[in-house]
Amino acid sequence: MTKPKLRIGMVGYGFMGRTHSNAFLTAPRFFDLPRQPELTAICARDRDRAEAFAQNWGYGSVETDWKDLVARDDIDLIDIAAPNNMHQEIAIAAAEAGKMVMCEKPLGRTAAESQKMVDAVEKAGVANMVWYNYRRIPAVTLAKQMIDNGDLGRIFHYRAKFLQDWTISEDLPQGGEGLWRLDKSVAGSGVTGDLLAHCIDTAMWLNGGIDSVTAMTETFVKEREHTLTGKVEPVGIDDACAFMGRFANGSLATFESTRYARGHKALYTLEINGEHGSLFWDLHDLHRLEYFDHRDDGRTRGWRSVHVTDGDHPYMDKWWVPGLSIGYDESFTHQAADFIMGLDGTPAAPTFADALKTDKVTDAVLKSADTGRWETAS
Repeated sequence: MTKPKLRIGMVGYGFMGRTHSNAFLTAPRFFDLPRQPELTAICARDRDRAEAFAQNWGYGSVETDWKDLVARDDIDLIDIAAPNNMHQEIAIAAAEAGKMVMCEKPLGRTAAESQKMVDAVEKAGVANMVWYNYRRIPAVTLAKQMIDNGDLGRIFHYRAKFLQDWTISEDLPQGGEGLWRLDKSVAGSGVTGDLLAHCIDTAMWLNGGIDSVTAMTETFVKEREHTLTGKVEPVGIDDACAFMGRFANGSLATFESTRYARGHKALYTLEINGEHGSLFWDLHDLHRLEYFDHRDDGRTRGWRSVHVTDGDHPYMDKWWVPGLSIGYDESFTHQAADFIMGLDGTPAAPTFADALKTDKVTDAVLKSADTGRWETAS
């Protein structure tokens, strides 16, 4: 029986445009989906590059103006993989046109922007999701199952860090293609909205809401040449951020992120400590979950390394044989599959409303860094 199509219009052909395209192509090959995703159109300003992207990934057509893409009758889903300053306008227009909307993180540059997007998709009643992919790495999903099952008991501590080193050079410019994350007007913030947003989303999914935070940020290079103007301009984004927080369940949190940790390209780790045990996960070894259970016999008690590849582990029954691991890109495949399956059942998370909660925390973090006070995040 022929499945109904899910006709996708993608905005953006960069890093995330590639990951999303790959996810939609791969998902139906491994998951039994109620709808068949179709890469109907890619939209980007540079037609030549967009046409090359379309040929490589199998898109049926090219647009150079996102408004034309949203207006098309042969598009069911608008997927936004464009810079942060474009999210709000495209998402609202897509929702008002009756399209489903998926959007890269963070949802908005601020919670105020995100609230408008939430209002738009809820008013239109269209399916929506934000690409916080780390939830769907099987080891992290297993951690969620274990916490929800009470394996750790009462949670006391949550700590996460996300470290990179790619902006240390003072000669690196800001702004323009590839470097828009260094331009506050486009990105909204630096590591807080880019890296810590991932950590915060995962933390609240695993351990519940964050009520309050106290933070510090630093911009190590105060001025950089702007790619678009050629002028040396002040840098407005945060190069590094560290904050403490309190979860609604009473547990304590510490988060750290920087682009100035020489030697680290993408070190994302998290640890949760509870009354019965602890969990630790590292993106560099993403198919393993470290687990300590204090209830084990004292003679053999210790940290164990769970190789998350068996068929009874989350998502792994859809892939290879036990013992063979999967990678970063499959987390996007899982998200695409969950979104499509949720169209005919319970909508998959994180929705725009879920992502708004993360943006409220990042807003509170940046406000605390300015005021030097604890700030409410919920």
